[in-house]
Amino acid sequence: MARYLLRALLLVALAFAAAPPVRAQEGIGKEEQEKIQGKRKKNDAKEVRKEEKRLYKQHLANQDKATRKRMKRHKRRADQQGNTGHREPFLRRLFGPKH
Repeated sequence: MARYLLRALLLVALAFAAAPPVRAQEGIGKEEQEKIQGKRKKNDAKEVRKEEKRLYKQHLANQDKATRKRMKRHKRRADQQGNTGHREPFLRRLFGPKH
């Protein structure tokens, strides 16, 4: 009987030793996954801005000098006016057609 008990204990001990440890908290958590996705989204947006800037510079390099100056002048005017658009000059507003 002692022999059977010894074999049974040895068998149980080997079964526990051979089984891989099981953990309930394996893998990444929800917060960590959200953090990784946030970083990925931020990097993607950064890459998009970088590519847009590169394309704009390439577009500017393709233009001749007069066109670049005109684009620069119009960009300055647009920045000053904001979203309202181009406003007619004073005399044209004063003496121009009403509608």
